[in-house]
Amino acid sequence: MIRRLVSLVLLVWALGFIAFAVFLPRPAGNIHADGVIVLTGSDGRIQRGLETLHKGLARRMLVSGVDGEVTQGQFAALYHVDTATMRCCIDLGYDSVDTRSNATESSAWIADHHYTSVRLVTSDWHMRRAAFELARTVPHGVTVIEDAVPTRPSLSVLFTEYCKWLARRAWLIWRQS
Repeated sequence: MIRRLVSLVLLVWALGFIAFAVFLPRPAGNIHADGVIVLTGSDGRIQRGLETLHKGLARRMLVSGVDGEVTQGQFAALYHVDTATMRCCIDLGYDSVDTRSNATESSAWIADHHYTSVRLVTSDWHMRRAAFELARTVPHGVTVIEDAVPTRPSLSVLFTEYCKWLARRAWLIWRQS
């Protein structure tokens, strides 16, 4: 009986991993939102956020998880952002160090600006966990639009992220019981 139960759990876990790896989240397209939140990390994320601003798909952008030593001037120079755009439309968030604190920092930013919709920009392999954490912390009634940046993640990246996503969900279920 125990052997069958363990086998069933492993089978469900393996099928879940396959689905997780094969059906990665996609870019959002031209959906408008009040703001855009970009989580620092892999290539393409900040560029996607800036593209969102330039296309008028959001009014303001938060870059969450910026290294404390990076100044606004350095950020502007690195990403070729003009001074007017930095002043009006880009906030650098220095308070987060992981996905959960990204969500906390982002939720405070959303509340401060009274936004009702935001685009969340992160890598395709990271989107499920990032969106899960953000959904737990955003003010009531806020729509989160998932805007995944396509990548070519390794099997180890997918495996690690799948395990983190499952572990976080299991931890919260266990805590609530």
